[in-house]
This record gives sequence, structure tokens and C-alpha cells, in this order.
Amino acid sequence: METLEQPEGNESLKYIVVTGGVMSGLGKGITTASIGRILKNRGYEVTAVKIDPYLNIDAGTMNPAQHGEVFVLSDGAEVDLDLGNYERFLDINLKSIHNITTGKVYRSVIEKERRGDYLGATVQIIPHITDEIRHCIRRAAQEEVNGGRTAEICLVEVGGTVGDIESMPFLEAVRQMHAELAPQDMVLVHVTLVPADAMGNLKTKPTQHSVKALRELGLQPDIIVGRSSEMIGPQTKKKISAFTDVPVKAVISAKDVPDIYQIPMELEKEGLAEVICDYLAIENREPDTEWYRIVSREYTNRVTVAIISKYGIEDVYMSIKEALKHAGRALSTEVNIRWLDAEMFDLRDLADVDGILVPGGFGKRGVEGKIRAIRYARENKKPYLGLCLGFQLSVVEYARHVLGIPDATSEEVGPGTHVIALLPEQEGISNLGGTMRLGNCTVTLKEGTMVADLYGTTMTVERHRHRYEVNPDFISDLEDGGLIFTGTCGSRMEVCELPDHPFYLATQFHPEFKSSPTNPSPPYIGFVSACKKNKASTRAR
Repeated sequence: METLEQPEGNESLKYIVVTGGVMSGLGKGITTASIGRILKNRGYEVTAVKIDPYLNIDAGTMNPAQHGEVFVLSDGAEVDLDLGNYERFLDINLKSIHNITTGKVYRSVIEKERRGDYLGATVQIIPHITDEIRHCIRRAAQEEVNGGRTAEICLVEVGGTVGDIESMPFLEAVRQMHAELAPQDMVLVHVTLVPADAMGNLKTKPTQHSVKALRELGLQPDIIVGRSSEMIGPQTKKKISAFTDVPVKAVISAKDVPDIYQIPMELEKEGLAEVICDYLAIENREPDTEWYRIVSREYTNRVTVAIISKYGIEDVYMSIKEALKHAGRALSTEVNIRWLDAEMFDLRDLADVDGILVPGGFGKRGVEGKIRAIRYARENKKPYLGLCLGFQLSVVEYARHVLGIPDATSEEVGPGTHVIALLPEQEGISNLGGTMRLGNCTVTLKEGTMVADLYGTTMTVERHRHRYEVNPDFISDLEDGGLIFTGTCGSRMEVCELPDHPFYLATQFHPEFKSSPTNPSPPYIGFVSACKKNKASTRAR
């Protein structure tokens, strides 16, 4: 029998692997992030890895209406939205290395085979693919994530559902890691569904079958997190324990809650921290409760924001929703979102909202509706925040209706006067994956402007995901006409404002990608604050 390789690098590093059963969409990502937050609150350095079993290299070319938001990391990696939750919950900056896909793994193995790295061996799923997966996990676990520090505990979420053919090589790699690590160095957490029948009784059979499928792959869960509409009672926990050989105290109830940031607190109440610390043989330190205080802040105000959407699925705008929530918490203001279809909404739908937000997107569908909403916000002095495409269409709208260029448009949309043009480096690109302007860029903010006041500095770093920019040939005309560009990255326009408007701000970058409960995005703080003022002034009138 072949001897398993010894663990690489930091041998004191501990792993928490999270799998899911019964069905997709159970909340493995939020569970993983919540476990990380619980440990982070106890002073442990935590990192996270997301395994996506799809064959795509990354999420960049996926239809967001099918897969949800494409989140962008600091190094430009386009990844699954769960990595956004990891960053928001854990206050860390992840990189491409922290997202492992089947496409990445197979590409790496095939490249090694072509180079002759395997010395003529027949390349197979075991050991070559599983070895590559283990190497990717270990390498990501040791990557610096914050301030030059490396993690003590690595969370690994295995995407998909136990039993999926796509997930099997990854689960086999986990089994191999589990066998070679010391018992106290890896914990297996299995998230499963505990549904209720028509009488409201919670049923354990789906969990039993899910754990059985996991065991058939050589993995025995240490902890079961049961997702349900109501709390899982002691008797149901005992039944799950009896059929799965998981101790009763390690059967954790995770009922539905109205706000995802409540989940770590709910898992704390269930004793999950003690169970994990026992398994990992680490100290169950007294938790810092500051994060819980921030996410539990009481609301004293309420505003309604219209988001002009073209995709019709809220998960496409996950980071925007969360950034509004972060700003709302900081301002003790609940933000209610009114989703409006960019192709079908009526301007009367905007009359009673407190602010208008036009998010990013691709293609020409819905563009004219977004331009109508931007014009309404500008002419009616309604607080407005434009993001990426929203920034570009703000320029188009202004060129059409203020500068008098009726055919002003974006090169992405079609013929006309292109006040928005393709980035020069995008010319001739035919490969769509990973070729946009992506990731961090240092943005210079003009002193004395609204955006500089919001950031409290004249320099900031934000993340991008776009192919088009403000056409340099029109910048002078636009500024002479009153639209002021107040943020730049090199020669590129990044922020625009209207000085004679209560709050009119649009950014080429995506400020929502860096927002978190502990560090709300400045543009969102400004926007929600302006919505509060608008609502108060409307009441006064």
C-alpha cells in the first residue's frame, strides 16, 4: 500500500470541513462563515476555502440569474458569492487561491501531465486528482489573509451535495486528509435538512440518509447542523444521534432567522463553540462580543430604497443588499428594498421611495429603464447611488438630457455617440473568462468633494469588474456641463457627483465588495444617510 504523504507546512494548522446533504441551498456557506466568526470572536486566526465542483475555472462566465452574484476578490478572482460571506463575517481578504474548482484542479493536473511531471505514469483520479486537491487546500490554508498573518484554523466548504458525482473526488481528498492528520486536527461538520411534515413534526429521515451517503464515502461526521424552520428539540436530537453515531451535544439546531448575522449567536446558544473546541483540543476562550453588539444594533428609523434590477433574482445583488444592511446598522436605520424591473417599472413607483440605486450589469437589456430612473433621481433631487453600469449610465443620461446629445450611449449597447467606450486593453479580446478589468485599484479622490468627505481621505482602494469606461473625448464636455468627476484611477474616471444635488454619487468600482458589519462602505453610509434626510424633509413638507 502506498504511504500517504506527510502534511505540508504548518503542522499545527487545524481544519474544519463543512459538507451538505439532502439538497442544495441549505446554507452551508453561511454556516461555514458563522463557525469562523465564532472562532474569530475567541481570538483565533481563521481562513476559509470554498470548493466548487463545477468544471468552470471560476464563476466569471456564469449567468448570475442562475448562479447568483459573482463576487470579486482583491486579486481580481471572480468567485462564488459564499466567499463574499466569508470576507464579511471574518473581516479577511481572500484571494483566488481560496476558491478551488474542478476546472482549476483538472487544468493543473493536465498541465503537469503535458510537462511530463508524472514521469510517464497513467494519470488517474486517485492519486493524481485527489493529491492535487489536497495540495490546493493546504496551500490556500497557509496563505496570508490579513496583515501578514496566517491562520490557525482553516474552514473548508465542499460545495454541492453529498452523493453528487462532481463532489466525489473532493470528498475522497478530504477522507485522505482526515486519515493522515491527527484526530484533533480535523473536524467534519455536516449540514443537513430537518423538514417538518404537514402536522409540524420535524422529520429525521433525510438526515439519516444523508449521513449514510457520507459514511459510504468513508467519512463520519463529528457534528451535524440541522437546518429547520423551528428549533430542533431534545427528542429529535436524540433520534438523529442514535442513527448517525454523533453525540447529542454535537447535533446542532440551526433554525431559520430573519438576519444572517444572527446565526453565529444562535449557534453559540446551541453550544457549538464548546463542541468544536473540544474536538480540536483548543481553548474555548471567552468570546469578544463586540461583533454581536454591532450586528444587533436596534433600528430607530426606516427608509425605502428602489433598486432597478434587470435580473429579477435578489442573490445577484447579494453584496449590495448586505452593504445597505451594514450602513443601515451603523445609522440605526432599517433599509427596506423595493425591487423594480428595469424593463417594466413605472416612474410612479419611484415617487414614494427615499432613494434610488442603479446596480451593475451586462448587455443592453434594461438599459433604457435604468436611464429613466437615473433621470428621475437627478431631476427630482432624489438620493441616488450608481454602481459600475449605474455609473456609466449616469454619464449617458447626463449627456443625453443636459448636454443635448440625444444618441449618447455606451459602446456596449450599440450604435450612437459613445460617451462610454471599450477599455483600450479590451480591444480584440475573444476569451471572456477573467479578462475584464478586475480586482483592486487605488482611487484618488478630489479634496473637498462629497466622496472624499465620505471616505475621510483622498486615497482609497476599491474593486472593479468592467470592460467599459468614460470616453476620454467627452470628459471635458461633461465637466463643463456640470457633471463633476471626483475620483480617478490613473487616467480613468472612477466617481462622478452633481454638486447641486442633495446626494448624487456614482462609482465605476463596486464599493459593496469591501463592506462588512464592522467596516460599512462609505458610499453606502452616505447614501442611506441621505435617504434618511430625504424622508425627514418629505415628512416636514
